[in-house]
Amino acid sequence: MAKLKRELVIAQGLDLLDEVGLDGISTRLLARRLNVEQPALYWHFRTKRELLSAMAEAAMAPHAEAPLPKPCDEWREWFSENTRSFRRTLLMRRDGARLHAGTRPGAGDIDRIRHKIAFLVARGLPERNAKIAMLAASHFTVGSVLEEQAHANRDPRRDEEIGVAEIDCESAFEAGLALIVNGLDMVLMKLR
Repeated sequence: MAKLKRELVIAQGLDLLDEVGLDGISTRLLARRLNVEQPALYWHFRTKRELLSAMAEAAMAPHAEAPLPKPCDEWREWFSENTRSFRRTLLMRRDGARLHAGTRPGAGDIDRIRHKIAFLVARGLPERNAKIAMLAASHFTVGSVLEEQAHANRDPRRDEEIGVAEIDCESAFEAGLALIVNGLDMVLMKLR
């Protein structure tokens, strides 16, 4: 039997996530899917939490590979597109926001975040405001996607019964993002 590769475990874990959702994932199901005994998974991941963290990091690869801001970029456009990229990436996987929530950035991610913060600082934002802006946009995006993915499982008949209008998640996200960007713009105007 060939040695089980870490990358295969993660990839199959993500495929399983898309099929059964975060609540349905178990190491038992994943081992069965890989045609191995459950303890074979522990060679790469001591706990289910470690496995889920690795899956979360792999799921974020499309956003992690997005271009970093260049000195010539306009900050509002870059900040908005960076936040949209994060949202799109979270939406690529079933329960993507739940999988990502509570994770910590890896070493490569920290370098990228530092670059993004330095870009905002170079545009005139104080470092503390730049850090808070990145954190606020991240938390806003995860929360928006959590609600959007939960909304996908709601019964629309129940919404009609209680008089709740259908929610356009993308428009709501864009409106919230505009508020964050406009708030940053106000900070910059006060500093001038």
